[in-house]
Amino acid sequence: MLNVIGVTLRFGKRVLFEDVNIKFGKGNCYGIIGANGAGKSTFLKVLSGEVEPSKGEVSIEKGERISVLKQDHFAFEDFKVIDTVIMGNDELYKIMKEKDAIYSKPNFSEEDGMRAAKLEERFAELDGWNAESDAAMLLNELGISTENHYKEMKEMEAKDKVKILLAQALFGNPDVLLLDEPTNDLDLKSINWLQEFLINFENTVIVVSHDRYFLNKVCTHIADVDFGKIKVYPGNYDFWYESSQLALKQMKEANKKKEEKIKELQDFIARFSANASKSKQATSRKKSLEKIELDEIKPSSRRYPYVDFKPDREQGKDILTLKNISKTINGEKILDNVSFTVKREDKIAFLADNENAKTVLFQIIAGEMEPDEGELIWGQTITSTYFPKDNNYLFKEKLSLVDWLRQYSKDPDETYVRGFLGRMLFSGEEALKTVDVLSGGEKVRCVLSKMMLSGANFLILDEPTNHLDMESITSVNEGMKKFPGIILFTSHDHQLTQTVANRIIDIKKDKIIDRECTYNEYLGIE
Repeated sequence: MLNVIGVTLRFGKRVLFEDVNIKFGKGNCYGIIGANGAGKSTFLKVLSGEVEPSKGEVSIEKGERISVLKQDHFAFEDFKVIDTVIMGNDELYKIMKEKDAIYSKPNFSEEDGMRAAKLEERFAELDGWNAESDAAMLLNELGISTENHYKEMKEMEAKDKVKILLAQALFGNPDVLLLDEPTNDLDLKSINWLQEFLINFENTVIVVSHDRYFLNKVCTHIADVDFGKIKVYPGNYDFWYESSQLALKQMKEANKKKEEKIKELQDFIARFSANASKSKQATSRKKSLEKIELDEIKPSSRRYPYVDFKPDREQGKDILTLKNISKTINGEKILDNVSFTVKREDKIAFLADNENAKTVLFQIIAGEMEPDEGELIWGQTITSTYFPKDNNYLFKEKLSLVDWLRQYSKDPDETYVRGFLGRMLFSGEEALKTVDVLSGGEKVRCVLSKMMLSGANFLILDEPTNHLDMESITSVNEGMKKFPGIILFTSHDHQLTQTVANRIIDIKKDKIIDRECTYNEYLGIE
């Protein structure tokens, strides 16, 4: 059991959260959600002891262990992979090293023997005899082959280091597991394995994630960081979202009825307070008026951009045909005889064994790269717009946001351009800052504004949810769902892919799989 008692965290005058009281129970998985900057990751650091609260305390039952998913992928460069995983249980790892040091002494004393006996006892209590096999099992399950277990971490690829640090966090059956964005940079197979692991995990899990599908699969509770408070709700993310929207709607409706009652009483008092025969009633009504209190509806820290792609013209019958598209880059064949026809109602999600294949294909379709072989045949009614995975080349000039977006607008009027920026949460002075200081998420919102201005009926989107918070991802998801034109897209957001795509094209090394179905149907998920 992990208890948070009266915890407040301040940075100067800014209060991240105040007087937080939560009991995190065994067998539950808590998803921490909130707007960017609300303090989700910082709250995990408070729970782990890395950050001291300004007030209050975090307590854990005696003898219980907290395990944290490490974010520094270079912290263990000189250690073996298997040792890095076992380090997830710090006490066990230290005992193993001390035992080795004692047994390797040339002059083994009686005192050494007594110390070794104590270490062996604790080693057995911590299930140390199974440590290497348990660590190896976790690594194998996450796709790290046995031949790599005794290599040094610096020899491993970045994508594998992510998995090894995840195995480290999961190792040794911790009592409390703290995970900050555990699905980042994981492949689909590893994400699915992690979901099943957490569903079956019998202790406490507290996780921060922007992956809505993941939160829906694993969470039993949602802890919402908002209004400077942290409130826990039973259920998964979708249940929290629907119930929170319903509660807000009910509160607004209740306030509207109260406001109507107040107006009615005020009108009566105004009409009859000077009338002797009605003055007694007016006084009574005035007392009733004083008793009516409106429920306070605090402004949420969440901000939802408005994503709405409106095509200037309807697409015709002929859309796009790719014939035998091939492309080799730096001696590697990325695309090999890729052919397919895009139809009028298509919203196609692209998968690939080689991540680069999707981006190269989209660059060719968008006209930013020429194929080595093959041709593209466009329908005459089609106008397209492109969201690149790496958008930095669009922001090289030092322009204000207004001037940057004006380049892509048919109407150069500042008020018109500011309207689109306002939809994407750039209002007032924010619209005048220069594009070279924008964060990754802000750049994404700018490119989405550019796409909305285009009036295109054919959208090409390469990982549009990268760098976005949950609210922006939800808005992009809704905008793509209601768009009446054609969409080709890639995304690691499971829920977006499931709710938007009606066709899946999977680019394999030796073939292309092309199926008209949902993402879950393609994966064989019910």
